[in-house]
Amino acid sequence: MTFSVAPMRPAELDRIGLVSEDAGVGALRTERGNLPLERLDVRATITGLIGRVVLTTGFVNTYDTALEATYVFPLPDRAAVTGMKMTAGDRTVEAELQERAQARQTYDDAIAAGRQASIVEEERPDVFTMRVGNIPAGERVTVELTLVGPLVFEDGAATFRFPLVVAPRYVPGAPLEGPSVGDGYADDTDVVPDASRITPPVLLPGFPNPVRLSIGVEIDPAGLELGEVRSSLHTVAQEGNTVAVAPGERVDRDFVLRLAYAGNSSAAVCVPDADSDEGTYQVTVLPPDLDTPVRPRDVVLLLDRSGSMSGWKMVAARRAAARIVDTLTADDTFSVITFDDRLERPDLGTGLVTATDRHRFRAVEHLAAVQARGGTEMFQPLLEGLTLLAKATSERDPVLVLVTDGQVGNEDQLLRDIAPVINRTRIHAVGIDTAVNAGFLGRLAAAGAGRCELVESEDRLDEAMTHIQRRIGAPVITDVVVSPESSLPKQPTAIYPGVPLVVFGRYTGLPEAFTVRGRTRDGAQWHQTVAVLEQSEPAVRAQWARAALRDLEDRYATGDRAVEDQIVQTSLRYGVLCRFTAFVAVDEKVVSDGTVHRVVQPVELPSGWQPQQLSMQAGGYGGPPMPTFAAAPAAFPPPAAPQAFAPLSRMAAPKMMVPGGGGGAPAPDNPAELREIVATEVRRLERDAALPAWERRDLLADLASRLGTLLAGKHGSAYEPLRQLVAELNAGGDVDKLWARAREVLQEFAGAGKERRRKFWR
Repeated sequence: MTFSVAPMRPAELDRIGLVSEDAGVGALRTERGNLPLERLDVRATITGLIGRVVLTTGFVNTYDTALEATYVFPLPDRAAVTGMKMTAGDRTVEAELQERAQARQTYDDAIAAGRQASIVEEERPDVFTMRVGNIPAGERVTVELTLVGPLVFEDGAATFRFPLVVAPRYVPGAPLEGPSVGDGYADDTDVVPDASRITPPVLLPGFPNPVRLSIGVEIDPAGLELGEVRSSLHTVAQEGNTVAVAPGERVDRDFVLRLAYAGNSSAAVCVPDADSDEGTYQVTVLPPDLDTPVRPRDVVLLLDRSGSMSGWKMVAARRAAARIVDTLTADDTFSVITFDDRLERPDLGTGLVTATDRHRFRAVEHLAAVQARGGTEMFQPLLEGLTLLAKATSERDPVLVLVTDGQVGNEDQLLRDIAPVINRTRIHAVGIDTAVNAGFLGRLAAAGAGRCELVESEDRLDEAMTHIQRRIGAPVITDVVVSPESSLPKQPTAIYPGVPLVVFGRYTGLPEAFTVRGRTRDGAQWHQTVAVLEQSEPAVRAQWARAALRDLEDRYATGDRAVEDQIVQTSLRYGVLCRFTAFVAVDEKVVSDGTVHRVVQPVELPSGWQPQQLSMQAGGYGGPPMPTFAAAPAAFPPPAAPQAFAPLSRMAAPKMMVPGGGGGAPAPDNPAELREIVATEVRRLERDAALPAWERRDLLADLASRLGTLLAGKHGSAYEPLRQLVAELNAGGDVDKLWARAREVLQEFAGAGKERRRKFWR
């Protein structure tokens, strides 16, 4: 439905200063006025390997009635949002962090009462929604967010990446009945129940620049030697250590700044709390320079050939995949799977084959002919690849490499459903896009103890592939343990060549030093001691909180609902936004009668995308094509008022699914069905009993992880032996004794089901 809103009168236009076509870079003039979002300002300060950002969004109401604007936008997936404030006229209101349902009620009550208010909510680790309501006719409102996050450092260079646009995401599943929970173009589905909250409408190419973008970055090397500074996607001007984006740039791709650093060293920083003997630490350890052999590998390469990968991305993805195949030797085995909503393989059979010259040539030949098409059905290729590696010999290191843009909406479902079959497999992700889904790819690589490389342009491809080639199946140190230990977040388990280990945690009683222990590739013990430096750096505390919240949220998504209170308490205590909380700001001044017209801010089509890619992404369930904004719309139709989330505990968020559901069905809470999986684990233990102790220690750790995932959300005495086993395996000890204990407990659990079935059939 189209809702016409009268244009502003000349006097009102004069008041906001838009009286000519060139009134401002990016100003958009149509018969019905401007889009609500008029400017986006990013002010970043980089200190060493820490980035602090103030993001300012400016909204203007060019209509003759009060307006509510909704904006779906991205943020760096590892950044902690620590504050928000709203400015309307000469009034500035500091936002309060509240539980999400409470914050929504606070916001809705304020809008109904005619007061100006704004709210910011997290939908994904890197996707957020901002609503700004009761903007009076002719007025401006700005919302300012403060963030802090780490810079990725590898091979002598740090990367500051700030995403600017949410790319269209493929939404699988069947539409749900009833109203949508958000204002996006996609229907909520049984696989992505919040699809309407992550799919803003898209501006077609040729639309006048609707948003005035400004980005400024100040760089303080903090004792490191600063070399070349490069911007890979935006035109920038550099003056000293300050970098600014050129005027007129569009909000259609990530801002990526690379800084060449020298002199990085191992360090441990402790930040004490003001009111106790507790505190937060950050330990950074350089990878050791060890000349140890790389074990042979079983490699499965998955290449995304869906419609969103067309254009330069498909070219880059084919090159990346071919480079990975070229790294293999005759000691390795491999398989290549290309996928959209279908799976295809080279003419090499369905299993792993030896990486001979002939086999690698056939694989590269197949990759060279791949073209983009179809939708991004990612679960089946991930499942097939992981299953194939799980069946392979344990004498090799299993490695899965995914080359994709990651533009899917069902991230939580994918991570949940593949968790039980990851086993020992290391998962590496190569993300290719100017607006890549970094949040999902980072979580996927973390789940598989692998690496995530992001490629935002063809110029960046060679550098990124050099990194991934060095890391495929070849960490320098494994089984990494930092002491004193911290229970949250989940700590890294490996150190890779060229990449410092960075660990955050909490301590009680200021330690004198931290010790990092692990094993080299040949199983030898390794350790390093790092002295403590005490500082008052709030960024360390915020980054730890963000990492801890991400870990807890992933556990919640896999079915561990018991962590819900801990998520809320951690978010509120440390003042860091998460999916269970929201920042809300309310001005007490009444500016309207509570009647507002609503506009969802359309976003730019990501740079390099073509319009035909939109229908491929939108058609996940055979639904209607994605709505877009033409170059000169007659009116901007405000969508219907959003419905509240269906109640789900505190989160008031979409339904969560648990492992084993396959497309969203909940995992059965039936001991008999778990016994079949346990029987498979028993066979694995019997098969691998002759392996060296250090390899069996890896397998026991993986077993504990899998059992913990499978037991999440299950209750009853039948599961108690398995819970006790998980605790024993996590505590560690003599490998032979733990191995025997695991076989005993699992055999007894699996055998109990057989005995019951025999009694039933007698």
